Amino acid sequence: MYQLIISELFARALARDPAGPLLTYYDDASGERTELSATTLDNWVAKTANMLTDGLDLDNGSSIAVVLPPHWQTAGILLGAWSSGHRVVDYPDVDSADDPDAVFCTEADLVAYADVRCDVVGLSLDPWGRGLSEKWRRIIDYAQEIGLYGDQFRAATPVDPTAPALTAGSIVLTHEGLAGAAVQMADRLGMTAGGRIMISRDLALEAGPVSWLLAPLAAGSSIVLVTDANSDRLPARAESEKVTATLGIEFAGIPVLGR
Repeated sequence: MYQLIISELFARALARDPAGPLLTYYDDASGERTELSATTLDNWVAKTANMLTDGLDLDNGSSIAVVLPPHWQTAGILLGAWSSGHRVVDYPDVDSADDPDAVFCTEADLVAYADVRCDVVGLSLDPWGRGLSEKWRRIIDYAQEIGLYGDQFRAATPVDPTAPALTAGSIVLTHEGLAGAAVQMADRLGMTAGGRIMISRDLALEAGPVSWLLAPLAAGSSIVLVTDANSDRLPARAESEKVTATLGIEFAGIPVLGR
């Protein structure tokens, strides 16, 4: 029986509510608040897929190491990689025999990855779009380069549902297996269509993208991802963002998923 793949899960989210908030990101340390509709996130997904295909000249099925914290830009990179049929490697061992074909990492991690034998894309994750510092001028700068690519993507070769999509340690999931895991996780946690889920970055980092990104997409929920959360601000923020449930965050009046 045919199974969904991630690009189809995202396409459903886009069709369901193209203009409403799909992913809202807060960083209480920096004061950042970034809100992406499904349409806006789709643009980032397409640009990333075009960067991988045209800019980095990677074939369908290439291995993409995503060494990034949960973040709205991380969401675009992950979905872009899966939309173009690639395998995401979660926190790879750069000394292993299975070297990735490209690495996406933060500026802080460039020291560890700058000498690997593949393309390295650095991210400042700056809320104002600042690129990498001058010392990394020879590294591909995601903030500076991503705008060069089109905001529509059409894969030349259809994604193979049975090809590997995610490698995390000893776990390997195919494209259809990854979408299936997202559906199962959404059901297990009690995510529902139309829900608005506030998620702690700490939990998201520990649990991985199936829990913080893909399960809400599978359920038809939207995401409020909070970094360095100020606990005093959370109740008011939950009210203003119309949060219906939380994951990795707990305060009075809002159900905690998974209980």
